[in-house]
Amino acid sequence: MDFIKDIWTKAKVSNKKIILPESYDPRILKAAELIQKSKIAKVVLLGNQSKIKNLASQNNSDISLAEIINPQTSDQLEKYVEIYKKKREHKGMTLEKAKQILTEDFPRFAAMMVDQNAADGMVSGAINYTSNTIRAAAHCIGTEQDISLISSFFVMLTPRHEFGEEGMLFFADCGVNPNPNSKQLAEIAICSADSFVKLTGKEPRVAMLSFSTKSSANHPDAAKVIEATRIAKERKKHLIIDGELQLDAAIIPSIANKKAPGSPVGGAANILIFPNLDAGNIGYKLTERLAQATALGPIFQGARKPINDLSRGCSVDDIVNISAITAVQCQ
Repeated sequence: MDFIKDIWTKAKVSNKKIILPESYDPRILKAAELIQKSKIAKVVLLGNQSKIKNLASQNNSDISLAEIINPQTSDQLEKYVEIYKKKREHKGMTLEKAKQILTEDFPRFAAMMVDQNAADGMVSGAINYTSNTIRAAAHCIGTEQDISLISSFFVMLTPRHEFGEEGMLFFADCGVNPNPNSKQLAEIAICSADSFVKLTGKEPRVAMLSFSTKSSANHPDAAKVIEATRIAKERKKHLIIDGELQLDAAIIPSIANKKAPGSPVGGAANILIFPNLDAGNIGYKLTERLAQATALGPIFQGARKPINDLSRGCSVDDIVNISAITAVQCQ
């Protein structure tokens, strides 16, 4: 399957409004041009209009179709300040501090726009750290009902079509939660399955990864994964999920037949849930570098509305593709 082509097609149909708050980065401006000309989404840029237009001109980027909003002079600023203050007053937030945050932290202002339905989604991270984007989502948007944490996944596109869905797999959580407990790991699995359905339309098959397969090792780390699998099955009874499974038992049928005979997932997983951030981050980067895979993400999930992150080393194509994914998440 051509994942990116499918996402672009779905995004064009949705016609959503995506905010790119880091508008003083030339990559963002070129991406804004491509997003709008390709009709993937409508684009909102944040910042000083003259500065943005001058920077676009210097870099031969046509942003004439994009809407530009300056948080410092927005007619919605006072409204957002009041709402943000109420959201964070349990942490001692004041109106003065809220106004300072929303006029200086553009991702936070963008997240407030999404929260208040002035836009559908946000993509940030070309300049800001991942933690900035997560805070914007957590503080301004909040989590979905019955979900306690924001997590992330990568879409991994490999040339090995025998794995996953013709070479496409979801890896989670590879970018946010360092050491999730069993309940949190179950939530990550459930959210990843939901994300998989929304973005691909395919049936998710979730492998809960460990160094152990079917109690081949007796250790608290393996027990955590076993318990997470039980919780996920209990919460989402029709989900195809199994664990604990070693990676080879999750994706290679011949090994699954030996290590996990009868597993509904063994040898055919298209979603891999890693037990902690160490494993997930190392796993996706090894796959990207050694297997020459394309890694799209980290893509956030669990937030009430779509907010997504970029690598600070992202390319223009990365920004365009993550924006397209965000637009589809908005549906």
